[in-house]
Amino acid sequence: MWGGLFFGFFLLAEQKKETRPSGRDPTYKLVSRSVSLFSTDQVESHPWRIAFWSLAGYLCCSAVWADESVLTLAAKGNAVVGAQLSESERCQECHGQDGISHDGKIPNHAGQHAAYLVKQLLAFRSGERRHDIMNRMAEELSDQDIADIAAYFAGQSRMRSEAGLVTPFAVALFSQGDQARGIQPCGKCHGEQGQGKIEQGVVYPRIGGQRRVYLRGQLAGWKLADRTNSPQAVMNDTARQLSDDEIDALADYIAGL
Repeated sequence: MWGGLFFGFFLLAEQKKETRPSGRDPTYKLVSRSVSLFSTDQVESHPWRIAFWSLAGYLCCSAVWADESVLTLAAKGNAVVGAQLSESERCQECHGQDGISHDGKIPNHAGQHAAYLVKQLLAFRSGERRHDIMNRMAEELSDQDIADIAAYFAGQSRMRSEAGLVTPFAVALFSQGDQARGIQPCGKCHGEQGQGKIEQGVVYPRIGGQRRVYLRGQLAGWKLADRTNSPQAVMNDTARQLSDDEIDALADYIAGL
């Protein structure tokens, strides 16, 4: 919060340095209107401007640390309570008691990073990520409920799916990417075996052993921007470069890891 307050007052201080140029610069009028929000006389007559820009600074600073709050919440999860909640809240009906789903369109959760599950449940609850069923399921969950459910599924034996068809270009995309198209290797973020990781406050999910149909659907969603909640839109940028055949091949390969 103090960083946000500093941001607001910094802008005010910078404005005091402005001097009107000599001559008739045609751009001055436009720029002057833009920065007049911070002028001394405007601030004195409209003190709400300080509060507004201080709040804006606070929100900007808070956004930087969003993933840190996810990690903090995930660490509070109680797997024993989560086992009961995941049953009573009907998570297990679709995702399985052991975190292995019984439908190819529904993701496995077994052994998934708790922080990733927390992040996605929070996104469903807020509406940042849209899914008719999951939005309704998550809307009544408290932060602690979410942490407990995530802890339970994270504690299950890691997900495994049916072995898929392995094609050379899928292996190459996963392990090497395609520099000509600006595609980074999948394994760079998700690990050589698709095990995922947490690095510098960012959670990269486990994808090895995930359901093939689900993987294909998510990659297509990233490509079409139906899903947009990856850090810096990295998944949208990557999937947009992939052909449908490449998406199919990657889903087959990753499911078998």
